[in-house]
Amino acid sequence: MLFEVKRLSGPNVPPVSFTLAPGDVLPVRGESGVGKSQMLRALADLSPHEGEVWLNGSEQHSMPATDWRRQVALVPAESGWWADTVDQHFPARPPASWWSRLKLRDTLWASPVERLSSGERQRLAVLRALALEPRVLLLDEPTANLDRDNAEGMAGLLLDYLRDQGAAAVWISHDPGEIADHGDRWLEVTPEGGVLHGSV
Repeated sequence: MLFEVKRLSGPNVPPVSFTLAPGDVLPVRGESGVGKSQMLRALADLSPHEGEVWLNGSEQHSMPATDWRRQVALVPAESGWWADTVDQHFPARPPASWWSRLKLRDTLWASPVERLSSGERQRLAVLRALALEPRVLLLDEPTANLDRDNAEGMAGLLLDYLRDQGAAAVWISHDPGEIADHGDRWLEVTPEGGVLHGSV
């Protein structure tokens, strides 16, 4: 199994357990404020938590946090930008095919971050995560600020990446259609804990 979560819990994180095989997408839904984003932060080892999280047979706390976060990459709803220009946030320029599929202008590569729209930031944050070649993507509403065409382009790129790389994703979404399209099961998060629905 690629990714195993056993009794994960913590401050503002209801108890959850699930497993992901290569290529799996686990959509996550639940009311605002129930702890979905905090769950992703715990999975990325960015906040205190209890329980076990395993990647390819290695337990989360058995490796340095920086190594874990390169392999289990979080794309938050609001991405952080710490340098002046876009290119300073990437180890190398992403493939041209990724760039074009997200309809990003070539001039954005060296553009000041302060000039980016919210949708451009969102698409670039996903590319920044993919550039790390993670085994697991933790996606916090990655299409929320995008129009339909860009949202479909984003989803297509992510799903192709998961299939081609044998990776998996935990995907928070408030769009029922998106959940239906991207997984045959989903995780419903409530204050009492996470409940898996669909095929197991």
